[in-house]
Amino acid sequence: MPVSTVIPVLTYPSLSEAVDWLCAAFGFTLRLRIFDHRAQLNAGDGHVVVKDGGTLEPGSRDSVMVRVADARAHCERAEAHGARIAMPPTDFPYGERQYTAIDFAGRSWTFSESIADVDPRDWGGTPGQA
Repeated sequence: MPVSTVIPVLTYPSLSEAVDWLCAAFGFTLRLRIFDHRAQLNAGDGHVVVKDGGTLEPGSRDSVMVRVADARAHCERAEAHGARIAMPPTDFPYGERQYTAIDFAGRSWTFSESIADVDPRDWGGTPGQA
């Protein structure tokens, strides 16, 4: 499981081109590919998620992902302080419980709790280099 607490999620016009270029230019390595629209790259002791920008709505290009211990409790706190919840806490087959909140300025934040260590092949992902 990744140890990064904060994971930038960056949008590029071409996922494949972004993965190839970021790995070649910056020395990142592929951790896993998520179908044809996302990839997680190792960046030192952290991570970067890159996603394909072809199917995104305006205003939803880049975001920040933050690991939390309890996504449900975190969501309740955020909502109590005025965050707009765009996606309530949801369990995903890749072993994460995530929710997305929109902050006071309209920026998207996804908060992720690891709930299971699942092999990417079990949900359709493709593991990369460690």
